[in-house]
Order: sequence, then structure tokens, then C-alpha cells
Amino acid sequence: MPGISGDALRGHTLTIILSLLTEQPMYGFQIAKEIQRRSQGALDFKEGLLYPILRQLEEDGLAETEWRPAERGTDRRYYFLTSKGKKEAKRRRRHWAAFTQAVNQVIEGE
Repeated sequence: MPGISGDALRGHTLTIILSLLTEQPMYGFQIAKEIQRRSQGALDFKEGLLYPILRQLEEDGLAETEWRPAERGTDRRYYFLTSKGKKEAKRRRRHWAAFTQAVNQVIEGE
């Protein structure tokens, strides 16, 4: 599957990250790997893209963090959604569903 990046991702990265964090708290590298796994390699979130978004989530009050011990090595910083973040994730999922339906109707000629 070809990689998807740049313009195609712009505006959707936050929705993707919020959606993952609705399922469980995750640390940054885990988020990146899960996105890559679920998209079968089509989406590849590099650190330069991912960490600024995670910091912005904190600044906007959508996520909080806590340090947790790793099985091996150093502690990991886990991100989890606040109630405000959960509401925003839900709002963005509704928006995404409406957006993809509208685009599909246009490109499929419905």
C-alpha cells in the first residue's frame, strides 16, 4: 500500500490521534506504531509530526500525561484524554463520517 502523507493527512492527524487515545492511554512511539499497523503502513507518523500534536493536545486541555515505568529501560510518558478531549474526539468522528460520506457521494457520482 502506498504511503499517504502531506496534503492528504493535513487536518486529519488530530482526529486519528484522538481516536486512538479514546481506546486507552498510550505513549508516543506506541501511537506511531499503532497508526502504522492499522493503516498497513500507509500512514507513517514521524516524531516531527506526532510530538508537536501531543504537546498541543496538552496545551488545549484535551490530554494529560503521566509517567509510567516501562518493562525494560526508562519510564514512558503516557497520554490520556480528558473529558474535554473525549468530547472533542467524538465531535471529530462525527465530522469525519459526514465528510467521508460527502466525498464518496461526489466521487462515486451519487
